[in-house]
Amino acid sequence: MAEKLMDQEFLEFIVKSIASHPEDVRVERKVDEMGVLLTLSINPEDMGYIIGKQGQTAKAIRTLLKIVGAKHNARINLKIMEPEGSTRGRERMQEPVDTDVVDDLKI
Repeated sequence: MAEKLMDQEFLEFIVKSIASHPEDVRVERKVDEMGVLLTLSINPEDMGYIIGKQGQTAKAIRTLLKIVGAKHNARINLKIMEPEGSTRGRERMQEPVDTDVVDDLKI
């Protein structure tokens, strides 16, 4: 059982080391036929530190988790929960979609 939770403990260690509010770091672990899904919840003030400039920190954490997973023959995915009240995702969804490109692909 300890080996199975190694990925969760590893993620918690890394994120708590980076975060200004380590007490707010929560990692939920789910296993299904697709592999392991680690869902990370953090203090909204730490979001910038964990994502990093242009997503570099999050990308590095995901790479490290893939290495840990490969060592234990598991596929590990990381989902970072967006803090409540965030508008980042909504702004992106409100952008108009260029359907001409999709229409060009249709046969």
